[in-house]
Amino acid sequence: MINFLPIFPLDIVVYPNERLNLHIFEPRYKQLIKECIQEEKRFGIPTVLDKKIQEYGTTMVVTELVKEYEDGEMDIRVKGEDVFRVLEVIKELPDKMYSGAIVNYPENIVEQQDTQIADLILKEVKRFYELLNVEDKFPGENIDVVSYSIAHFIGMNKKQEYELLHLFTETQRLEYIRRHLKDVVPVVSELETSKARIKMNGHFRDLSIDDLDF
Repeated sequence: MINFLPIFPLDIVVYPNERLNLHIFEPRYKQLIKECIQEEKRFGIPTVLDKKIQEYGTTMVVTELVKEYEDGEMDIRVKGEDVFRVLEVIKELPDKMYSGAIVNYPENIVEQQDTQIADLILKEVKRFYELLNVEDKFPGENIDVVSYSIAHFIGMNKKQEYELLHLFTETQRLEYIRRHLKDVVPVVSELETSKARIKMNGHFRDLSIDDLDF
């Protein structure tokens, strides 16, 4: 399916089912979000890297208008839905301050095709959290889509998170995460060992992107 989607480019990666709290303060996005609430329509957050809108992003739905200020600024809650691919950015729209894009929606398999690898990944993530002494932040084992649920919490940089966004089977995403953990866990483990030797002697977010290169 190909359609038009109003866009809110940000230098973050958002995954399906992810929930965000956003503070909307720019006039163009106050207009966009107001329309989305009134018309019950979606908008898209394409990832921005190096001030350039990337090819993939996630559609968002406003789940709650928490507060609207006298000047029109808003605190909102949003939820990610589907991954989209940008075919063409439309920078100027009639009577609109925001931009849009022509997009399609790649087939995305979210079901776990191999529960064994999912269990293995969760065990590795749990170990990773234990090494960091943040066991209370562990997402739990009864989660719908393992890859999306843990991707922000395993030490990947933004580019790696974006690469994960355009992998379209759960098996591929989990393999990507497993390779990452294989690299990072030994490093963290060594840091913990070093620390032991030495001892012996997460408001609403203000998000905006300016000066984009379309």
